[in-house]
Amino acid sequence: MTDASPSFEAGLQRLEELVDALEGGELSLEQGVGHYQQGVELLAGLQKQLLGAEKQVEKLTAQLQQNLAGMEGDDSNAA
Repeated sequence: MTDASPSFEAGLQRLEELVDALEGGELSLEQGVGHYQQGVELLAGLQKQLLGAEKQVEKLTAQLQQNLAGMEGDDSNAA
């Protein structure tokens, strides 16, 4: 995939289209192989996007937990 990769949703929709076409059984061998190759490449890109999103969520969750712990620490110092 290039840097200008499609949105996750657009990529997932395209992957579904490729799978539907493959399952339809009306593609020539060459078309089927081409669709399969596109699907594999698209799936790799989607997995990369998911991994990036997962890491971002983990980072944000850790920051939130630190902020909450800091707030709890401030409350106990004030008492």
